[in-house]
This record gives sequence, C-alpha cells and structure tokens, in this order.
Amino acid sequence: MSARRPMLRRLAVTSLVALALVACSSIDTFYPDKGDRKPHPGVAKAHRYPIQGIDVSRWQGDIDWAAVRRAGTQFVFIKATEGGDHIDPSFYKNWAGARAAGIPRGAYHFVYWCRPAHEQAQWFRQHIPNDPDALPPVLDVEWNGHSKTCPQKVPREVALEKIRLMLAELEAHTGKRPIIYTDITFHQEVLENELPGYHFWLRSVAAEPEERYNNRRWSFWQFTTTGRVPGVTGDVDRNAFYGTADMWEKFKKGEL
Repeated sequence: MSARRPMLRRLAVTSLVALALVACSSIDTFYPDKGDRKPHPGVAKAHRYPIQGIDVSRWQGDIDWAAVRRAGTQFVFIKATEGGDHIDPSFYKNWAGARAAGIPRGAYHFVYWCRPAHEQAQWFRQHIPNDPDALPPVLDVEWNGHSKTCPQKVPREVALEKIRLMLAELEAHTGKRPIIYTDITFHQEVLENELPGYHFWLRSVAAEPEERYNNRRWSFWQFTTTGRVPGVTGDVDRNAFYGTADMWEKFKKGEL
C-alpha cells in the first residue's frame, strides 16, 4: 500500500489539473464578461485570441449594441441577404446599431445553389451597403441541407464557378476583397486547395481549425454557436481573429 500511495496522489493531481483545464476552457483571457453556454475544450485556444467578435441575424432578436461594445466586441458580421430574393429583416437595424456603437461591421450573403450567380449578385448589390468604413463583405458558402425548395448540392465545378462570379461581384460593388465563410464539409468537397488569395472564416466548434481543414490558412474562426455576450439575449455565434491587435488595425485598413 505504501508504494502505491505516491502514484495515487500523482494520478489525483493529474486529474485535478485536467479538470481545471476543462473548466478554464470557457474563460476569456481578454473579455471575462463573455461566455459559452456549452464550452468545448477542443476550442479553448480561441478564447486566448485578443480580437473577438460575433455574427448575428434576425434570430438574435433586439440587440443592445452599446452593451455588446462594452463587453469588448471588436467586430460583427451581420447577415444581409440570402439567395436572390431574401433579405434578413433585422439587417438594416443591426447595421445601423453596430455602427452607432462603434463596432466594425461587415455584411454577409448566404449562397443558394439553386439560384443563378448573377441573380444573387444583383440582389446583394441592391441591399449590401457600399460603406467605406465597413469590413470586407462575406460570401457564406455551405451546403443548404435544411432547405425544402433549393437543392442541397451541385457539382464541385458548378459551385466554384458560382463562387468566383459572386466574389468578383462583391469586390466590384464594395471595393474590398471579400472574405469566404465555410464549414468543414463544404471545404473538403469544394474549396480544398482553391482560392488561396482570399481571407477565410472557418467554422470549427470542436477542434482548432488546423485539425479540421487541410492546408488552409484562416483569418477568422467561428468557434462556438452557443456563446453568451452581454447585449444579446440567448445564444450567439462567437468568433476570433487570428492575429494581434496591431494586425487587426492593419486588416481594417486593408493592409493584410
């Protein structure tokens, strides 16, 4: 028994350290007012990035943008348009609210694969503002498996053709090179080794992006869908920028 006690003590200490690391995985190094309803230890590193933001749509309801800003939110991406005939009903309110609070904001368009690319481009040109102080626009590309009216998938080359056209239209409209948002499955099936000249915003809620995306540099990481941020009622997607505060200032100026 005496020989086993030191080993048992070491095992107990190791277990306590492991539990402490899990418990700390949702603690924000820079913004302690923020949290996560269902923190995942696989994304603990995301909380250590200094530049943190959110993305929102109608589902976040009425947002207290001043409270969001006081919590340390450095950026927000706001859903604007979808397909060729839908605009998020909260877009303009959120766009104005974020600006009034002094939060850098960008708009995103959710691609519908059953709509021609030129129709979608015409739609987001009508509704995404060409504001010189806005962040680059975002093209959200993922398979829309929940839609009852739009096919979930198209061939890879068809998807890439649509993406390239809409990226070019977004850039021509706003004067800023767009960001590409995507998830693990779509990246594997369509985007792997494609479009290296763009900033990528990657969804990875259970592991670091490097573990899920093959050979892809990222600029933004969506690390949870169950985030909690003062000013937003209920869950909100949380995101981290990959660099330092100095790099963030350069990004906002279009220097990265």
